[in-house]
Amino acid sequence: MKDQQTNSLPELIKQKAHQLGFDLCGIAKARPLEEYGPRLKAWVREGMNDKMEYLARDIEKRLDPGNLLKGARSMVITGLSYYSGNRQKHPDAPVLSRYAYGINYHDVIFEKLGQLFAWIKSVEPEAEGRSVVDSAPLLEKAWAREAGLGWQGRHSVLINKKIGSFFFIGSLILNLELESDSPYSEEYCKECRICIDACPTGAINENRTIDARKCIANLTIENRGPIPQEIIPLMGRRIYGCDRCQEVCPWNKKALPNRTPEFRINEEVAALSPDEWKNLTEDQFSRLFKGSVVERVKYERFVRNIMDVIG
Repeated sequence: MKDQQTNSLPELIKQKAHQLGFDLCGIAKARPLEEYGPRLKAWVREGMNDKMEYLARDIEKRLDPGNLLKGARSMVITGLSYYSGNRQKHPDAPVLSRYAYGINYHDVIFEKLGQLFAWIKSVEPEAEGRSVVDSAPLLEKAWAREAGLGWQGRHSVLINKKIGSFFFIGSLILNLELESDSPYSEEYCKECRICIDACPTGAINENRTIDARKCIANLTIENRGPIPQEIIPLMGRRIYGCDRCQEVCPWNKKALPNRTPEFRINEEVAALSPDEWKNLTEDQFSRLFKGSVVERVKYERFVRNIMDVIG
């Protein structure tokens, strides 16, 4: 009876994931992704990780989920759309990436993955698991492909044929041996290079990697120092992240607004005028972006970004 239950568990996990609001869910066999090692090492060796030193550490560890959970056997990989048609209202206002509109996505996805694991453990009491949402050394886009969720586009972001590329990846590492989905083998970008040509700073490489030294998303979020002067005129009012490569992708033309209330933009933020952005106080920043990913850049750097693009 238990063997029959284990055999049907993958389908039940996917059903539960969808009940919890996930748009995508697939399962992969946990294994070392050794084939990704040379490419990652070359990218770091060329300095394209910019000042994100953590990406250069423990590369071998990053390849094997067994380093994050002893006895790892399976990977449950989820996708949660954050696409929103509800945009900022003033045409000349500084621009936030869509993924920063609502509550911190880490909190939202961790909660859902926690609920999913609790359900799995109720079915299989011996289950052990670990949730990952940009929170541990794991090749999440590679695992999403392994679980059949889509392919890595030229802009390096994972693309799913049904929902496009505006989605977060959440991973649940399990010690259970589950039947896995087939890795995504198709690649539908073909000769299209719209995203490469549309990138304001030329940050997209020809091999589906990003040069973080030029990437507006990295420079407005991860970067601790001043934004290079040659980049500022190219930012297009972007002060936190950049969606340009995804906005022009043909696979996002039919993207539907997400179904997650937590990802809705704060209406007060959406209505801010350029002058209000320019005069944003620290108290306003704390109030408007409490619980948002924007908090991580702190007030001083956020204001620096604002003044760079409209000051």
